[in-house]
Amino acid sequence: MALFKFTKAILDDKPIDIFNNGKHSRDFTYIDDIVEGVIKVLDYPSSSNLNWNSDDPDPSSSKAPWSIYNIGNSNPVSLMDYVNALEQALGKKAKLNFLPLQPGDVLDTYASVDNLKEKFDYKPSTTITDGVINFVKWYKDYYKYEL
Repeated sequence: MALFKFTKAILDDKPIDIFNNGKHSRDFTYIDDIVEGVIKVLDYPSSSNLNWNSDDPDPSSSKAPWSIYNIGNSNPVSLMDYVNALEQALGKKAKLNFLPLQPGDVLDTYASVDNLKEKFDYKPSTTITDGVINFVKWYKDYYKYEL
């Protein structure tokens, strides 16, 4: 996970690798928002779609009694904004090692949570800034870091 790796490196005065020269975005999601999504679906087991047809498949259902939900923030953030939030929370600048795009990497990702919003009223609410601040507080306490 980037947040653990970046936090440790910044606190230890080591550089962090920033691929694609920082020109991509990700859907960073705070753990409490992930847990909320999991809890919302626990009491609603899926049922089989008895009309499911492999010749004309509906990718949102199955003959099997389960469903897959993409749980995320659904709000991509640029990697450099993420690093800046971490620097602010730590009160320390990162040493950045800018690199080209890694083979097989993608420029931007984000979670589509429309089905969770519709079926379970799922609304992730933790901002990147708040999530990073909460993480840094926990990390410093857990690993006994003091600046």
